[in-house]
Amino acid sequence: VIASEFATTKRRGAMIAAVFAMQGIGILCAAIISTITVAAFQSSISSTDYSHIDYIWRIVTGCGAIPATVALYFRLTIPETPRYTMDIERNVDQAAQDIATVLEHGTYKPREQEVVVKVDTPQFSTADFFRYFGNWTNGKILFGTSFTWFVLDVAFYGIGLNNNIILGNIGFLGDGKDPYETLFKASVGNIIIALLGTVPGYWVTVFTIDHWGRRPIQLMGFAALTVLFVILSAAYWQIKPISWLFIVIFTLAQFFFNFGPNATTFVVPGEVFPTRYRSTGHGISAASGKLGAIISQVGFFKLKDIGGEPGKLAFIDKMFGIFAAFMFAGLVVTYFCIPETKGLTLEELSNEDQDSFVKGVHKPTIVESNNTANNN
Repeated sequence: VIASEFATTKRRGAMIAAVFAMQGIGILCAAIISTITVAAFQSSISSTDYSHIDYIWRIVTGCGAIPATVALYFRLTIPETPRYTMDIERNVDQAAQDIATVLEHGTYKPREQEVVVKVDTPQFSTADFFRYFGNWTNGKILFGTSFTWFVLDVAFYGIGLNNNIILGNIGFLGDGKDPYETLFKASVGNIIIALLGTVPGYWVTVFTIDHWGRRPIQLMGFAALTVLFVILSAAYWQIKPISWLFIVIFTLAQFFFNFGPNATTFVVPGEVFPTRYRSTGHGISAASGKLGAIISQVGFFKLKDIGGEPGKLAFIDKMFGIFAAFMFAGLVVTYFCIPETKGLTLEELSNEDQDSFVKGVHKPTIVESNNTANNN
């Protein structure tokens, strides 16, 4: 949301997608750190002594706190966006001055005292929320962003959180008898998975989204995933023994997840809602996705062994068929409910009349550094 409100119209899609693409870099770095850590403990891990494995996961998890701390610092120090200052705090003059200061000095400088002139603009409220989204033109967009993120995450996490199946099919799972071999192979396998389709898919999106558009990428991604999952559903047991073919299909699926709806379902909700509901709309959409992830995991573990012995994954081919149905549903809803946001300003995308957006001006006040206000 912050990236969306700071970005220019021309580069907004790439800027938001680049933020999301760092998830792929994080996945890759996590696998690399895991591999290095496991290798460092090779001499300490044996089939009879598992104690040092406890150190491994703690080190890998602790390394994750480093970028999180850096991100927290920048999030606490970055100023509010000019659009937030203008539309939510209703301080047009401060928003204009903040923009000028950043452009001139490259950084934000808080002022000790200022005269604030607030304007009268629509504000967040329960009544206003239902008024805005009660209009089907706006409501169908929120439905579209939420539903498409939901169906995406059913398949994305259904596969992503069960990587052991994929690692086993590409020969990087280990036999479980040697703990070092099992951990090392799994770590290297995750590097391979990240490099094959995950990272390339993210960055192809970054470089094409402002030229091709969000909607075509999402439609293409859902369509490609539907076809790939139909193939896996129809011929999984025939494809599984052919390692190279399975790797090709899985790589294509990872690529079109990320050069497709996994990226665009993150980008579009950050653009299509007015400032006062941008974070709310994005949050509702993201929460819908996580609901899909939860349902996927519960359903996967309940269904995977139907029709066979425990652990044999007798239902896995039909699971891919279910994923295909969800991807097709995402394709349909994208076509009917998701607008193209390329080349449009956030104000145009808000579906609100900008000529009458500001309804009046309030009496000036003086704001001190301690946030006290006095009538002038």
